[in-house]
Amino acid sequence: MSISLADVQRAGFPMGGEPLVALDLVDTKMLVTDPPQDLIADPAAARAWWALQSARLPGGPAPDLAATRRLRTALRDLFDAHLEGRAPEPGSLDDVNAAVAAVPTSLRLALGGAGYREETRWHTEQGGNAALAATARGAIELLADPPRLARLRRCANPTCSMLFLAETTRRQWCTPNICGNRTRVARHYARTHHHQQQR
Repeated sequence: MSISLADVQRAGFPMGGEPLVALDLVDTKMLVTDPPQDLIADPAAARAWWALQSARLPGGPAPDLAATRRLRTALRDLFDAHLEGRAPEPGSLDDVNAAVAAVPTSLRLALGGAGYREETRWHTEQGGNAALAATARGAIELLADPPRLARLRRCANPTCSMLFLAETTRRQWCTPNICGNRTRVARHYARTHHHQQQR
């Protein structure tokens, strides 16, 4: 199941609908604003964000805000470390691994109308949060897949900190209707303003 950028923007978030919940999560903090803007700064906003993502995650309660922020910080550091060619902060790997280990999974075979299908069972009996674990697992799968990880990008707009997975080499902006438009308008203004000054 996926969600679209339009779904995310209708819910009040400027960026989202990426193939991974982990990327949507890191994009809930805008780092280039001063001060950085946290789009899930309060529990109600965080619950709304997790509800928006719920179709892509195992069932269960939404994670609490502190755990959400901790995972978001760790994921952002791991993604930024890759993009910047540096080592991640020491605790980031531990935080991601702890989130995924808190909820073990097992494969199950189920029979449906079209035959057998594989299902993943998330074992929350001993605690942990399945949504956090699934989000961390998706990030681990991305970070451990070099060809896929090579598609991880930061928005080309210098006033944006959003990350995305580029489906094509042509994708430069996090969103065509925000950063893409701003860049095109700025280029147009620069061309016309320069042309007018030369007259």
